[in-house]
Order: sequence, then C-alpha cells, then structure tokens
Amino acid sequence: MASLERNRIASGAKPIRRVLLSVTDKSGLVEFAGTLAGFGAELISTGGTAKALRAAGLLVKDISDLTGFPEMLDGRVKTLHPRVHGGLLYIRGNADHEAAVAAQGILPIDMVVVNLYAFETTAAKPGVTFGHLIENIDIGGPSMVRSAAKNFEDVAIVTRPADYVTLAEEMKAHGAALTRATRWRLAKQAFALTAAYDGAIADTLERLPEAPAPEAAALLDDSALPPTLRINLPLKQALRYGENPHQRAALYAGGFGKGIAGARQLQGKELSFNNLVDLDACWELSAEFEEPAVIIVKHTNPCGAGTGSTVLEAYQKALASDPVSAFGGVIGINREVDGAGAEEIAKLFVEAIAAPAFSPEARERFAAKKNLRLVEVQAAEPRPVVKQVSGGLLLQDADTGRVTESELKVVTWRPPTAEELRSLLFAWRIAKHVKSNAIVYARDGQTLGVGAGQMSRVDAARFGAMKAVLPLKGSVAASDAFFPFPDGLEAVAQAGATAVIQPGGSVRDDDVIAAADSLGLAMVFTGIRHFRH
Repeated sequence: MASLERNRIASGAKPIRRVLLSVTDKSGLVEFAGTLAGFGAELISTGGTAKALRAAGLLVKDISDLTGFPEMLDGRVKTLHPRVHGGLLYIRGNADHEAAVAAQGILPIDMVVVNLYAFETTAAKPGVTFGHLIENIDIGGPSMVRSAAKNFEDVAIVTRPADYVTLAEEMKAHGAALTRATRWRLAKQAFALTAAYDGAIADTLERLPEAPAPEAAALLDDSALPPTLRINLPLKQALRYGENPHQRAALYAGGFGKGIAGARQLQGKELSFNNLVDLDACWELSAEFEEPAVIIVKHTNPCGAGTGSTVLEAYQKALASDPVSAFGGVIGINREVDGAGAEEIAKLFVEAIAAPAFSPEARERFAAKKNLRLVEVQAAEPRPVVKQVSGGLLLQDADTGRVTESELKVVTWRPPTAEELRSLLFAWRIAKHVKSNAIVYARDGQTLGVGAGQMSRVDAARFGAMKAVLPLKGSVAASDAFFPFPDGLEAVAQAGATAVIQPGGSVRDDDVIAAADSLGLAMVFTGIRHFRH
C-alpha cells in the first residue's frame, strides 16, 4: 500500500470519489459504472442514464438531489447549476475556492462521464423536422465537458466509451485514482469533441436558407458553398514521412470507414504517404466502370488500364499497356480479386492493391509477398475537394461529371463506328483521371498510350504515342480539354488514331473539325472538360 501511495503521488494521480454520468451512447456504461462503484465512488446521474444504471442494480443519486432543483423544461435544464459546475471548476487546495464552495454546500465532482446528443445522426435522418433538429443540440453536455476539461488538474472528463477499459485498469493500478497525464489526455480529447460538435451544428444550420416552422422538415440546401470552411478530423495514423523523407506526414480521417482513408489493411508494410495518394487515384478511376476494371498507377497517373469480363482479363490488358511503368506501381480493382487474378498479379512487383474484397484464394496467394500492401475499400460518397495554396485553401465540388453515348455530339462528316464509340467512352473516362494536359490512346477497353501532365496538348499527343508499346493503328484518342489548334489533332492522327473525343469549345473548333474531316477522323464533342491539376 505504501508503494501504491508513492506511485500515486509521483504520477499526480488523484482519487475518483464522486462521478457524474450522463450519456447518449450507453455502450459499456454499466460495466464502467460498476467498476467505479466498486472503487467506492458515488454515482450521480440524469434521466435515461440513471434509469439504465438502476436497472443494472447500481446505487445512483439523481442530479436533482445534488442540485436541489428538479430537471425541467423537458430536460433542457438539469445540469446547468452552480452545484454541478462549482463542483467541477473549483481548484482543490485553493483557500478562497475551498471557502466559497463550503459556504454554498458545493461538493467536489472528480469525474464526468458524458457524451453528447447525436446531432449529426439526427440531421442525416430523412424528413427530420426543424424542431427535432434544434432539440438535439446539446447544451448541458458540452458545458460540463468544458468545465471538467478546463479543470483537468482536479477532474477527469471521459467522453469516449472506448476509453472505459483503459481507465478502469489505470484506476486499479493507482488505488482508484487517475494520473495527471491521463487527465490531460482526456481534456484534450474533450476540447476536440466540443469543437467538432459545434462545427457540425454550425455547418448544418448554415445549410438551412431560413428557419422553418418547428414541425416543418429541415431541408438542407447543398447548392451553395459553405460560408466558413471547417475541417476537423482526428489523427488516424502517423506516417513514416511525406512525399520525401525530410517531410513529416500523417493521415487524418473521420469515422466514415469508407474510401482509401477508411480502408482496412489486410497485409503488408505500413502504408506511406505516396501509397495513399496513388491508391486513391487508382481506386477512384476503377470506380468509374461498371464492368470489371483494373487500373495501374504510377505517381497518380494511370500507366495502364483495362476492362474485361474478369479481373484476370482486365489486369492482363492493363499490364500490357505499359509493363515497364507498371513495375512498382499501385493497383486499383473494382471487383473482388479472385484466385486466378491474384495468381497473375503476384508475378509483378507492386507496392499496394486496393479492391472491395479479396477471396480466400487471393489472400493465400498474396500472403507469400509479405511486403505487398492489400487494402479492402468501401465506396465513399463524393466529397468536396480541398487543395492548399499559400495563405489559404481552395474548395471545389468533386468531379462527378460523366458523359453517356446519347450526350455526345458528332461534329465530323464521319460518325464513329460502334466499336470506336465504345473505345472513345472508355478513353474519356481514363482521361478524366490523368493530369492535364492529357491525351489517352485506347482500343477495346485497354489503354495503349497515356500522355500526362504536358505543358502543351500537342506534346501530350506525341508523348502518349511515344509511350505506346502496342500498335496505335486503329486506336481512338481522348483529350481532357479542347484542341486549341489543329496540330494536336494531326499528331493524334499521325500516331494511328481513327476517332477522337474531346470537349470542344475552342474559338478554333471549326479549324480543328476541318482538319479532322481532311484526315478522315471521326470526332465527337462532350461539352464537358476534365482538367486535373
């Protein structure tokens, strides 16, 4: 016991004798409260939380017994009282504070266990009324969180059920006390919680063009960009370094569990900054296709892409596009990877593979490549794109634009054949994900050459042709933006393409169309461009 007391003093641990519990999420609550009671702590609680604890056989004091004031206004006022916040905020050992609380009969509260009304969940419900939305703005909870966190030297604030087990173990090790380091960690978590909570409320209310009647549906307007951009994401993973070893880096992600940020890594080395960026690029491109698709990416640009009836067929097409660049690449696949596909992919050195699932046979085949990173990804809803510039951030909608066959405008005397049309639509989807200026050569669900990130469009056309290892004769070409002059189109035709898809919209469209006609090219306009910087 003497050594336990010495450890407690050395660590700044303080005993937990009185606890206030008021939670929306009751997972793990009864077990944790039972542990606290077992340490001799007095339990004080509110409403549904008190009911749940009593049902489990625990002795609980009502908040109204502490405050001497009933819960009122349909629960809007229950913990907003000096005997609650005085018990949280007074500094233990401060003579003036001690005298003040003694004069008012205020008892110390050593721990608050609280989580907040599920405002975001309520806001996401279809048909939620404005009145219900407003009633799910928590007032007492954030107030207690902030009071307890501010006075972390004397009070522990517990906001996450995930912490219950660890805290119980620490209290056991320190004689029913928590260390100063733990109280500090909990306080930082608490302030992050209230910041995110207030941000979510502000973001939601800003999307309401006016205050509806309480019984009316709270219809959120997403047509306008937010007047204030709030980004509040927790650290998910510290990375070894950024794009280069001298740069620090980390992944921050919300609790969505979707997309690359929420992917589940099944095997392999830790994902790097560059892995994550490339995985996002190939996963997003693979999701453009309904049929099985395999995308091989190097430095965010697709060096090979293919579609087919199986993952194996799609991969073989993608690899054949540029087998040299594919070495050390990252692969995105929009289907479960089966054994046959895995057998072939495992022959190539790749850094990482993203797919919605991997069959047991595929897992077994890839297990021999211990450093290969496999990530299982769930599709995520498109979200606004944020980019940094010096002194600020740029925000834009995700590029969800797609073009169907019926939306294409044939502008040349020769329309594309059915086979050319299929290849044009395939090439257009690829070009959308290639850095501008971009030209993509393709045929029959397979990329043949990719000209990416060039300073002029004619250079992109020539570079894409130079990269081709398969014949370009009879191919099609996609341009992410219009041809400003006929020279780019002439380079495409010289490479062997017979049909072209491009947005149109240049002041020299007539010259470009005339050039296409003279070259015997079929050309279609999409009316939409896909710059990617």
